[in-house]
Amino acid sequence: MARKRKPLPILENIEITDVAAEGKAIAKVDNLVVFVPYAVPGDVVDLQVRKKKHSYAEAEVVRFHRYSPRRIQPVCQHFGVCGGCKWQCLPYEDQLRYKQKQVVDNLTRIGKVELPPVQPILGSAQTFGYRNKLEFGFSNKKWLTAEEVASGEKFDVMDAVGFHIPGAFDKILDIDTCHLMDDVNNRLRNTIRSYALEHGLTFFDLRAQTGLLRGMMLRTSATEEVMLLMQFCIRTDEEQAQAEALLAFLHATFPEVTSLLWVNNLKCNDTIGDLDVHTYAGTDFIYETMEDLRFKVGPKSFYQTNTHQAYELYKVARNFAQLTGNELVYDLYTGTGTIANFVAHQARQVIGIEYVPEAIEDAKENARINNLQNTLFYAGDMKDILNREFIAQHGRPDVIITDPPRAGMHTDVVDTILFAAPRRIVYVSCNPATQARDLALLDADYRVEAVQPVDMFPQTHHVENVVLLVRRD
Repeated sequence: MARKRKPLPILENIEITDVAAEGKAIAKVDNLVVFVPYAVPGDVVDLQVRKKKHSYAEAEVVRFHRYSPRRIQPVCQHFGVCGGCKWQCLPYEDQLRYKQKQVVDNLTRIGKVELPPVQPILGSAQTFGYRNKLEFGFSNKKWLTAEEVASGEKFDVMDAVGFHIPGAFDKILDIDTCHLMDDVNNRLRNTIRSYALEHGLTFFDLRAQTGLLRGMMLRTSATEEVMLLMQFCIRTDEEQAQAEALLAFLHATFPEVTSLLWVNNLKCNDTIGDLDVHTYAGTDFIYETMEDLRFKVGPKSFYQTNTHQAYELYKVARNFAQLTGNELVYDLYTGTGTIANFVAHQARQVIGIEYVPEAIEDAKENARINNLQNTLFYAGDMKDILNREFIAQHGRPDVIITDPPRAGMHTDVVDTILFAAPRRIVYVSCNPATQARDLALLDADYRVEAVQPVDMFPQTHHVENVVLLVRRD
């Protein structure tokens, strides 16, 4: 017979005291650290413990005794359910303060390197409507909120289009209004839902792998172009006809969509990197602009999702590089070459390296569009491409700019950077914890000269950080 689990406790009249690195609030009960989502320092609450370990617990608020004076009313009706924008209950100035603290804590506690004063974080001019890309999923298994379940109402329609619920892989929260992008995202999504329900289009069943409507991706740009990619699961002639009818309706109803695309995905996952994208109307790309540069962005391209703040981030990186026009620059993890092309006018030559071959083709195309003659791009695994032979062939860089994924840099890459011995390294990171780990590995040969946090994602705990390292002579 299975052992009965001891029921987890309710902690009463607990004051929330701080915010943790991953965005959850913190309370301390005796020697136990309790992590709590959607709470604000100063809230006094009852907590239902959901998971308990020796030194910490995870809990959720079941009752508020007193609201913090710092708490504000979230803008979004889906706050606390969809899993995104978890800091909407915090004033923006508090969000920036906690992000700054996160950067400093990681660099000092994990990196343990000598630091100059950390520059005040650069806040985003837009705190809502800042994203240029959103993806929504379709499901025939709508997530019911606690209020909907408690109502006892029977729902005839369980089709939904919106965001996946964390921890429920086959459930979608039906989204009415998302404030992260221009309102075009709401008009398109809600119109597609209404059309689908009216015309009997099937929503995707993740377990059965059936259903016509699978996903939609939206991109907007500073040039006021709009890309819509519909992801279908077409298995029959009838579904093909339904998909074409929907695309025709969208083309007629939304003239602002300049790139109307579709893909047929019969795989078990939603990725489209290995699938053919078809153009129904318009172009198969949109343009972004930055200073006097134009960047061609396709459905598979990576581009920073906060256009205006990406410009601020890249300006920091360029200023830290201190280019005079005579330098050889290596741009590691170059993506579609945005940073490489952005600094090319100030350098003798820029060499970009990226794992994804399609991204490198985008980088080459963007260099061609901007008539840049001093860039080279290579595709392959960073630790395999960037080696001593590569440096012997192309020359020792004067400056290395590196913008790795959240996992940071492989130790082989760090070793090759140390061998290359550039005068300056500009390290752009979306994860200050792994950045701090890599700074510790570089510390013997490099000192940190400047640190600049940048907020790319308001209403979330995520933060970018740019560090300038200078070689110890």
